Amino acid sequence: CTLISLQGKLNVSLSLSLSLSLSLSLCLVGDITQKGYEKKRSKLIGAYLPQVITNTCISLSLSLSLSLSLSLSLSPGVDPSMGQERRMPVTPSSSSRYHRRRSSGSRDERYRSDVHTEAVQAALAKHKERKMAVPMPSKRRSLVVQTSMDAYTPPDTSSGSEGEGQGDGGGGGTSSSREGSISMEHWISRAIHGTSSTTTTTSSTASSSSSSTRSGGSGAAAGRLADVLAQHNHSAPPDVTGYTNNTSSGATDGIQVERPQGAGTAAQRQAPKYGNAELMETGDGVPVSSRVSAKIQQLVNTLKRPKRPPLREFFVDDFEELLEVQQPDPNQPKAEGAQMVAMRGEQLGVVTNWPPSLEAALQRWGTISPKAPCLTTMDTNGKPLYVLTYGKLWSRSMKVAYNLLHKLGTKQEPLVRPGDRVALVFPNNDPAAFMTAFYGCLLAEVVPVPIEVPLTRKDAGSQQIGFLLGSCGVTVALTSDACHKGLPKSPTGEIPQFKGWPKVLWFVTESKHLSKPPRDWFPHIKDANQDTAYIEYKTCKDGSVLGVTVMRIAMLTHCQALTQSCSYTEAETIVNVLDFKKDVGLWHGILTSVMNMMHVISIPYALMKVNPLSWIQKVCQYKAKVACVKSRDMHWALVAHRDQRDVNLSSLRMLVVADGANPWSISSCDAFLNVFQSKGLKPEVICPCASSPEALTVAIRRPAEEGSAPPGRGVLSMQGLSHGVIRVDSEEKLSVLTLQDVGTVMPGAMMCVVRLDGVPLLCKTDEIGELCVCSVATGTSYYGLTGMTKNTFEVFPMSTGGAPISEFPFTRTGLLGFIGPGGLAFVAGKMDGLMLVGGRRHNADDIVATALAVEPMKFVYRGRIAVFSITVLHDERIVVVAEQRPDSTEEDSFQWMSRVLQAIDGIHQVGVYCLALVPSNTLPKTPLGGIHLSETKQLFLEGALHPCNVLMCPHTCVTNLPKPRQKQPEIGPASVMVGNLVSGKRIAQASGRDLGQIEDNDQARKFLFLSEVLQWRAQTTPDHVLYTLLNSRGTIASSLTCLQLHKRAEKIAAMLAERGHLQDGDHVALVYPPGIDLIVAFYGCLYAGCVPITVRPPHPQNIATTLPTVKMIVEVSRSVCVMTTQLICKLLRSKEASAAVDVRTWPPVLDTDDLPKKKPPLLYKPSNPDTLAYLDFSVSTTGMLAGVKMSHTATSAFCRSIKLQCELYPSREVAICLDPYCGLGFVLWCLCSVYSGHQSILIPPAELEVNPALWLLAVSQYKVRDTFCSYSVMELCTKGLGLQTDSLKSRGLDLSRVRTCVVVAEERPRIALTQSFSKLFKDLGLHPRAVSTSFGCRVNLAICLQPHRLGKLADQGTSGPDPTTVFVDMRALRHDRVRLVERGSPHSLPLMESGKILPGVRIIIANPETKGPMGESHLGEIWVHSGHNASGYFTVYGDEALQSDHFSSRLSFGDTQTVWARTGYLGFLRRTELTDASGERHDALYVVGALDEAMELRGMRYHPIDIETSVIRTHKSITECAVFTWTNLLVVVVELDGSEQEALDLVPLVTNVVLEEHYLIVGVVVVVDIGVIPINSRGEKQRMHLRDGFLADQLDPIYVAYNM
Repeated sequence: CTLISLQGKLNVSLSLSLSLSLSLSLCLVGDITQKGYEKKRSKLIGAYLPQVITNTCISLSLSLSLSLSLSLSLSPGVDPSMGQERRMPVTPSSSSRYHRRRSSGSRDERYRSDVHTEAVQAALAKHKERKMAVPMPSKRRSLVVQTSMDAYTPPDTSSGSEGEGQGDGGGGGTSSSREGSISMEHWISRAIHGTSSTTTTTSSTASSSSSSTRSGGSGAAAGRLADVLAQHNHSAPPDVTGYTNNTSSGATDGIQVERPQGAGTAAQRQAPKYGNAELMETGDGVPVSSRVSAKIQQLVNTLKRPKRPPLREFFVDDFEELLEVQQPDPNQPKAEGAQMVAMRGEQLGVVTNWPPSLEAALQRWGTISPKAPCLTTMDTNGKPLYVLTYGKLWSRSMKVAYNLLHKLGTKQEPLVRPGDRVALVFPNNDPAAFMTAFYGCLLAEVVPVPIEVPLTRKDAGSQQIGFLLGSCGVTVALTSDACHKGLPKSPTGEIPQFKGWPKVLWFVTESKHLSKPPRDWFPHIKDANQDTAYIEYKTCKDGSVLGVTVMRIAMLTHCQALTQSCSYTEAETIVNVLDFKKDVGLWHGILTSVMNMMHVISIPYALMKVNPLSWIQKVCQYKAKVACVKSRDMHWALVAHRDQRDVNLSSLRMLVVADGANPWSISSCDAFLNVFQSKGLKPEVICPCASSPEALTVAIRRPAEEGSAPPGRGVLSMQGLSHGVIRVDSEEKLSVLTLQDVGTVMPGAMMCVVRLDGVPLLCKTDEIGELCVCSVATGTSYYGLTGMTKNTFEVFPMSTGGAPISEFPFTRTGLLGFIGPGGLAFVAGKMDGLMLVGGRRHNADDIVATALAVEPMKFVYRGRIAVFSITVLHDERIVVVAEQRPDSTEEDSFQWMSRVLQAIDGIHQVGVYCLALVPSNTLPKTPLGGIHLSETKQLFLEGALHPCNVLMCPHTCVTNLPKPRQKQPEIGPASVMVGNLVSGKRIAQASGRDLGQIEDNDQARKFLFLSEVLQWRAQTTPDHVLYTLLNSRGTIASSLTCLQLHKRAEKIAAMLAERGHLQDGDHVALVYPPGIDLIVAFYGCLYAGCVPITVRPPHPQNIATTLPTVKMIVEVSRSVCVMTTQLICKLLRSKEASAAVDVRTWPPVLDTDDLPKKKPPLLYKPSNPDTLAYLDFSVSTTGMLAGVKMSHTATSAFCRSIKLQCELYPSREVAICLDPYCGLGFVLWCLCSVYSGHQSILIPPAELEVNPALWLLAVSQYKVRDTFCSYSVMELCTKGLGLQTDSLKSRGLDLSRVRTCVVVAEERPRIALTQSFSKLFKDLGLHPRAVSTSFGCRVNLAICLQPHRLGKLADQGTSGPDPTTVFVDMRALRHDRVRLVERGSPHSLPLMESGKILPGVRIIIANPETKGPMGESHLGEIWVHSGHNASGYFTVYGDEALQSDHFSSRLSFGDTQTVWARTGYLGFLRRTELTDASGERHDALYVVGALDEAMELRGMRYHPIDIETSVIRTHKSITECAVFTWTNLLVVVVELDGSEQEALDLVPLVTNVVLEEHYLIVGVVVVVDIGVIPINSRGEKQRMHLRDGFLADQLDPIYVAYNM
């Protein structure tokens, strides 16, 4: 059904309305479509358009059909039966807002490669069918406000020098020449008659009509289109992105997923806060608020989509993890043509009167026609500023040459000699001064190195330029007066040395500053020879700068070849818009022009910015024959040309398009011709050329005779190109690239195409390769770099037989392309812009073009898009960075981003790893305003780009992750047990010293109960001080002798009996701050026969969160009364407290500040040592509250074990800086001194926040040998005292007496922290071996406690060996295997032994699933058997199964008699080379992590701490990190110490490092403020609390990114 018949040209506005019909399927504004996963194998668009139409119910208004918008809104005429919650209401304001914005048509919006835009929209339309909601990132308001940045100056939409990848971004007019749709859909193609070449020309032309005429033009067509569409009026499929859950009331209610504004605005409801009726039950049965987890659910649904096809082969990355390697697709296109033949250019016909060198030419014209104009410069108003004649150029250059050689340095020691290199530093608006200096250097036989003017001390790339100058040995820089004045100056008026630059002497070349050469001085003018004429700088992909040397003979030959191919004649006028310091601008505007005595009109960049038409006006004014421009200049002229009446371009015989090789130049050329043909521009005038710094001009199209055949076009399949083959106009119409030829090989040159990698083999005729040129007129080397020179300038291409095709070397041009029919050269991209993703090559420029075709003008600046690749996990990943306009909203940009992802996926079949938007004008610029690509990439990788929007899609791109692991069956009962071997390995078991064997005069052993020990000490050593409490100033706050403790405990017991009326065995909660009162209350309870439970008091500043925990412990422990101080007593009943908990349900609260005077009638003596002594309650890191029962027997055994291990006796002093509420901290604080009689110096950790040096000063002052602390204390000291070690030393702090400093912990030793602590305080005398760790858990409060014995003490019997550190392979660990590796090997993880096993403790490693014993060095659960094991959990619910499993497990085979307690920690035992005191080999226990904490992902076991360590390392602003999983998604929370603008920098870095080091894809990255990650008293992260807070939306995050 032919909808439209076309005559003559296809008008642009028409193709707009067509592209519209395609984008109809993009209906919903309110939804962001999910980037698809399978490769699109789309045929013609027609193949799916009908389905699109049937699926959408559309009422099209005409105005809508003309707005070129991808964001069409679906009409509200949805079938009402669909149910309220599924309809997406459209607010009229939203659609009209789009119309308003469109119709105003910002000025650069009208020209673009419409065909490409259509292709992009079609690709997007395909995506829409499989529409998927993508959660929008959430951002804190302050961050959103910041990005609207009205304060920014608008950036130059220009983009100057191309040397930088796609510096010229959109500069190339009209977004791209991907003429996607040569015959757009089959139903249109009927209407477009003609060959492919003509349709392309027409379809990519841009209409000259303004937007108002446009709507008239295609009105009728759109009307007809609307009729066609209206016939398929089926109702739209329901949109079920909001998902329904049955809330407690049983009503169904759709939770609205947060969406960008637009369709969803009205429907957007406030997300219910935590605790509302609208809760969802999550997998863990935790009720969570809908907002966050709705997004996560969306993400999960999205990620369930099928991925790209699975890959088959693997390469083994070391041994465990098999990373998949991209296998070539057997169906991929392969080159089939014959081997190509090298193309020869025409003979270089040397004309007799051509000068023998450029200096000779200058001398000739300067003397025979001194008045002839050589160069006219313009001011910013477009008025001629100055005309340089050939006479002036000659005399001034002579002057410069003379002064260079004779006036610098001394007569004996001139500073510059012939052959030396000098820098030319001239601004872009002063070509005359540059030209004079350049020719002055040639005359003096000095080598000029033209570079950009350094504007500030640290320009992007200026350091690398400095490196080039240094390596060229530059000591003198030539510059103009004005430029010299503008350089940055120091206060003394000197020009500072620029970063990375050598020291240079600045030499001003203005005539008035120079001395006149004497009459008899004359420059030596030779014929062109092999000496270096000049060095042109070139910026590489990685940002490094190379200098390409060009010999005098090459320079002259190049000018001759250009003269011949461009048919230059004497005194022609040429308009030059290009940079005259390098490349095409230098070759035509400075060199060849002088050879032919031409007149150059130079248009400065600044004038183009003010008046983009200036070059066209000058062509008219001077009737110029030739103009040298870039596509950007044509594009700007198109945008501005309406204001111009009398344009006449008939004088032009040649329009050299310098970047004619770029993929987007063709559309600029076509559009330009279309508009200016009516103004006298002849089609054959447009001459694209291809050039490179190494090969100079590679090819140029000759100005054709009128009426000759039209130039060549190539319509190539992108898919084919990505595999390096040429496939003309494949049926996949969406992704084709249209190229124009860049003419033929240069005169006197030979060109061939060689394979991209490996040996330089000639390509086949249908293969893309690198163009190579053999000619006199090329560069000869990279200055000073012989190796690179050989690879680039001395290439010998070979035929398939292996024979070189020529005896002369070829030069690689850095351009990718092929030689087409008729010897025409086609360029398809640059080597520098190549990205090799998954075995296919993509060109950065092509991707830029696709991104620009997605509503380019609305959100981002043309020409301010950077595309580069970064290597993550063995493959390149594509990153797109664009500058966002300050007025675009969050939703707009997010929507634009998701469309760009889809478009790139649709057209290139490649995923974008990261898309970032930065505020306008913030990307690093090159001197001419383009994007400095390598600098941008550097900033991205350093996390210093500060984007305002980021969208990561690792789930789509990363297809080479290792296969998820299948669990292997472990050793079972069937495996051979011989003695203590299991499968040939020694069984992993170890024990501390046997308590029975130890002979010691332990007096306390004869008492069964601690209360008796205390009474005995009160009688025998009444005045011995047991406890000393320090305050924050380091002075003694209070102390306690044996007798004082006994007396005060008696009073407490009396009070309990009297006021509390307590029975034996009643539970009493002790709520005290760390101190003496707590100890007294504890022994008081024992004296009264009550069971004490120590509870941390609520924090007065944070009652709301801390008081509920206190209340919970009191309730769960069934305490019948609470003992506390007067202050806390008041706090428990305060107004704040009643807001947090129900204060009426507290048990009786006894205040112990004023004790009764009398003592109890009788001290309680328990009848049975196995009865309960106390309860130990602690909140585990997974947020579980667990209380364990400690019997009198276990308590005494525990104290004895510690006494023996640490050699404690009454004359000892021990400093304790721990929380005294649970675990080993409580035992050391309250119990050990009474049992062993040593003095404990108590330092409450909270005091360290006031005075970080308190603990170490106390250790030093009391000459303590043994001290105990926690990781939080150690961290406080490391962070707080890092810079004060010198001042502490001067205060007399001396740690040389410390022999053991034990960190009390229930986790894997934090090796980095202990090491930095040891290093830091080594200068204060701390012995590096003094620091060690302990290990305990709920079932056994201390299993390991390592005192190292140092120096003289080593012979006292219990000298333990050194704590050993091993390095294990982190990847093996994920598979529950231990593999020891060398220090520093990749993926190695240092593990430190957890201390020496306590006396009376036995350990075995068992398989947590099968409960079988494990072999040595195998990872398993640590099981423990000991006299001081706790006797069980104290729970209200009496969960017996858990109880018996944790406290009385038996092995499934082997020793099945012993009863073990399961610690819940994974670890392994390893026999070391060391022996202990008794001569036994020492068994070291390594703790890896808690089973509860470990995360099962992809079938592997990950310990959060490993991922967190990697993340913290990635950026200096990440101070803390916690990870947890949620519905199989990995969520990473990072605390940001820096400005909120850095928040988004962290998202890619976090994602990269977790992929690289852990082979995991991060699902959600949450950036929060410092201190948000909850930490318990032991300094352990409470990840589950964090998870609940995140899901309940209580974290107030700065930014949440959902990775796609």
